[in-house]
Amino acid sequence: MSETQRTPLYDFNVAHGGRMVDFAGWEMPVQYESIVEEHKSTRAAAGLFDVSHMGEATVEGPEAEAFLNYVLTNDVSTMDDGKALYSLMCYPSGGVVDDLLVYRKGLNRYLLCLNAANVAKDVAWLQSEAAKFDVAVTNVSSEYGLIALQGPKAFSILSELASVDLSSLGYYRFVEGKVAGFDCLISRTGYTGEVGVELFVSTSDTAALAEALLEKGKPQGLVLAGLGARDSLRLEAGYSLYGHEIDDEIGPVEANLMWTVSLKKAGDFIGKEAIKTKRSDGPAKKVVFFKTGGRRIARPGTDIVLDGAKVGTVVSGTFSPILNEAIGSALVDASVAKSDSLAVDLRGKSFPIERTKPPFLPLNPQA
Repeated sequence: MSETQRTPLYDFNVAHGGRMVDFAGWEMPVQYESIVEEHKSTRAAAGLFDVSHMGEATVEGPEAEAFLNYVLTNDVSTMDDGKALYSLMCYPSGGVVDDLLVYRKGLNRYLLCLNAANVAKDVAWLQSEAAKFDVAVTNVSSEYGLIALQGPKAFSILSELASVDLSSLGYYRFVEGKVAGFDCLISRTGYTGEVGVELFVSTSDTAALAEALLEKGKPQGLVLAGLGARDSLRLEAGYSLYGHEIDDEIGPVEANLMWTVSLKKAGDFIGKEAIKTKRSDGPAKKVVFFKTGGRRIARPGTDIVLDGAKVGTVVSGTFSPILNEAIGSALVDASVAKSDSLAVDLRGKSFPIERTKPPFLPLNPQA
């Protein structure tokens, strides 16, 4: 059993009242004061999240672009310097190795941001496939801390500390500059559905940067937010989480993520034929999102039923503080994915659910 790891913000989190839990092998704050209040404050003002457990890898070399276009579903050739791109990385079966962000720092120079639970698997997969290309894949996770500043006040707070003009920073773009005097990669991305940024910073500077952001942001309503709020925010936004809406069996066709797949890009990519076949023939299962109409949360593993017969399983479930009701997602038989008669089975009793097209709220992170 490997020892639980600590992020560069561990002491910061404990000092600020973070309730620490084991998440993907890391000691992480699930909450500080209250998940509900952290969620509401992020939607109304801003939330500061420790996401330093996420992994980073560099991909460099003469064939870096060609390599990434081979291992990823999205089209890396469309990127210019300063562009971020969301993509899936698939197995030949069409199942998902991981979902990740790609940052183009220069010609054939890329940074990848990987899910914490998948870093070792991802790097091993990438390095194995890299043997076919003139490219080097390096795990640099230990070099970076990562802080997410999310919410409508995020740019107002950040602009007071940043050395670069962020007024023209577009969605899924990034710049490098100083924040509170510390070198950062400032990325206009996030996992909440809100306007916001993610700040890659040297491990040694992470805690001081977090303190500076918190001090500057508190007068504008900034709060520290933990994993609990991060999950309820991402589910409200309808974002997928690896191991829930996507995994090694649930691919882009099932998860409604075909917008991350470029079937027309030049060359082959891993999983292409399986994805094309599944899209053409139709998948056996589909991911659907739903509201319960009440406060009863359908947790992962809960049965989805139709006329008393099991037709699927809940993969994510939480309480939405904004809607004031429980929301969730489920993997169901494709034949019933458009049914308006689905229900959740809670302790042997069926409760109707309302199938909902995400996001659950009118969110605009590009505003």
